[in-house]
Amino acid sequence: MGTERICRKPTITEALTILIIDALIISYGVLSIKTESGWTFGLGLSAHIPLFLAATVSAISGMVFLKTPWRKLEDGMVSAITVAMQAIIILLAIGGLVGSWIQSGVVPTLIFYGLNMLSPRFFLLASLLICSVVSLSTGSSWSTSGTVGIALMGIGAGLGIPAPVTAGFILSGAYFGDKISPLSDTTNLAPAVSGAELFDHIKAMLWTTLPTLCIVMGIAWFMGTKYGAGALDATKISLIQQMMASEFPISLMGFVPPLLVLTLAAMKIPAIPGIVSGMLLGSILALVHGLDIGSVLGALHSGYSTSLITKVSEAGDLAALAEAVKGSAMQLSGTADVEMYKSVGGLLKDLLNRGGMSSMLGTISLILMALTLGGIMETCGYLEVILERLMQTVRTVGGLITSVIASCIFANMFLGDQYLAIVIPGRMFKPGFEKFEVGGRKLAPRMLSRSLEDSGTLTSVLVPWNTCGAYNSGVLGVATLEYLPYAFLNWLNPLVAIALTYMGIGVYWKDPESEPKK
Repeated sequence: MGTERICRKPTITEALTILIIDALIISYGVLSIKTESGWTFGLGLSAHIPLFLAATVSAISGMVFLKTPWRKLEDGMVSAITVAMQAIIILLAIGGLVGSWIQSGVVPTLIFYGLNMLSPRFFLLASLLICSVVSLSTGSSWSTSGTVGIALMGIGAGLGIPAPVTAGFILSGAYFGDKISPLSDTTNLAPAVSGAELFDHIKAMLWTTLPTLCIVMGIAWFMGTKYGAGALDATKISLIQQMMASEFPISLMGFVPPLLVLTLAAMKIPAIPGIVSGMLLGSILALVHGLDIGSVLGALHSGYSTSLITKVSEAGDLAALAEAVKGSAMQLSGTADVEMYKSVGGLLKDLLNRGGMSSMLGTISLILMALTLGGIMETCGYLEVILERLMQTVRTVGGLITSVIASCIFANMFLGDQYLAIVIPGRMFKPGFEKFEVGGRKLAPRMLSRSLEDSGTLTSVLVPWNTCGAYNSGVLGVATLEYLPYAFLNWLNPLVAIALTYMGIGVYWKDPESEPKK
């Protein structure tokens, strides 16, 4: 973006004023904070309309005060959205893949075998790994914490483990998978904003995320040893596995589609063909398991809806429960705990009733609105002015990465949504990354996309008034500031990223010969 696109360049005061106004509009729209006195701040809306209003204010200010023609603003919005078109196509393919993988038993198989890892002594470590597996397979931290996370909170309470501790490790695992999984919307959004390739982005994140995960695994093992004397009630875990095995085909074949996607990624096959291949293999498995072509294609569009599990979750008494499981592999005794069956059924229904291309439309529309705002801010020059002031103090790669990470944390705190904490800093720093040189070398775009996820994705859940912090605090029943110290991966990862960059480890340059050797 060059200054020739605007009639007057904004001052730093004007740029910061618009940024603050937009932050207030969005924060007031998406947040809903209630005080003890009964006063409420915010409307608790979806971020779509607040983003639209902020974009409108930014566009009007650009036309009135900077004399920016509407045509220029329109071109800027379209340009910003065009950058994300590949990610939007990927998200649609991912929606179909998730529906296919649930229907064919791939996701249930991953969860089924993941639950076998539970033991009292290593509960915290197992919780971390189980949530990592589930979020990797679904691409959603919210679904993981709101379903499996709730179950693990109950198990942890039975073992005498403090709720904030359990919640912290649940979220560490949930956000590890959300950050790394090619099925995650943020994992696709960050490279789209930065101009990087999806699997290059994931590959770059491994340098900062895997060391952090290893550290957190060590912490989980150490902290978990003092809870080893607890007794684990395996009844609920067994019931979860029974219920999934009664509705889905659970077998080692379920590992084949994820392995295919990972193999294609390692072979540097582009993201869209790789994801579509995994989706088609999942559909083929569903057909092999006896499902008709209509239901298989329906799952690609609308996702999967549980049958037996839904009936169990809605059973009102023992007779209704017996009718729900009639003809399945589940065996009921005359003293079956109906409430436990309903609870487990509800848990699995919430986790597995998802997927389909249509399920991605809300996320796509939110991304479009966020990119529209970013395009307007960029076209008017607001982001350029702020970036120029920031870049005046940046002399090293470590300083540049630290600036991006700090900006994402700031955005999570003042914009209230992780999508904005990726899009706004991403659009703001992209020109700076393209111009930044050290010894004649320029940084690869994946360095920006990695930094956006190292901070924008992970720290969103640590802010009480951020949509992610508010959601997870509500579903887990633990205040954000209480679980924050134990969400080790979320706050350690940005620090590890900064430290490794200053040490020159895992730094990617545009020159392939100088990239890190794997």
